[in-house]
Amino acid sequence: MDKRTVLVTGGTQGIGKAIVMRFAALGFNVATCGRDKQLLAELKSELSNLGVDSLVQSCDLRDKKAIRSFFDQTIATFNGVDVVVNNAGVFYPGTITDEEDDLFDIMMETNLNATYYFSKAAIPYLKKSTKGHLFNICSTASITPYKNGGSYCISKYAQYGLTKVLREELKETGVRVTAVLPGATRTGSWDGTDLPDSRFLKPETIADLIVHNYQLPIEAVVEELIIRPALGDID
Repeated sequence: MDKRTVLVTGGTQGIGKAIVMRFAALGFNVATCGRDKQLLAELKSELSNLGVDSLVQSCDLRDKKAIRSFFDQTIATFNGVDVVVNNAGVFYPGTITDEEDDLFDIMMETNLNATYYFSKAAIPYLKKSTKGHLFNICSTASITPYKNGGSYCISKYAQYGLTKVLREELKETGVRVTAVLPGATRTGSWDGTDLPDSRFLKPETIADLIVHNYQLPIEAVVEELIIRPALGDID
């Protein structure tokens, strides 16, 4: 059987990198993108040292043409894709009444539009796979608005809705769709906080749950995966 391929957006750090490394450990080819050239180079080296075939490149997720170009390179390199994880996202705190208008555009384009365009491009190939699976990394902010969440919550609610629509549309195709809604996770977004690690999820925990759900029998799908720190959400 040919090796399977996973495409993970925003795979150079945090949850994305944990997902990349978990699938790499399973022997998957890896296609991933990010913004930081140094982190991209470091990840490429790590995967190469593990003997993993990979495509690791920069990609502007606010640019539809750049998304299509990266996706087409993935297909040209690996001749298909079996798992897509729309993980990349940005967060800027603020309220609708006070935040700058361009923050709405930035978060909608990155958190929602990129998920839409990567998913749409991948669907024909996921249908061809014997075990196609689409994971969208949403957030508990997709179902619970919070103070100073502003446009971030709006974008995540929309991404969650998109995921529900994709699940319904792909239900009879054999492609599984899962919305992943993590609570506070110890990533770079929380740099500078004085809260203890016990208040956060670990990126590796999210990655383990995604791999576990991918490995379920093909006749089963977890439609929605909500994970919060055991001590509860951070206000």
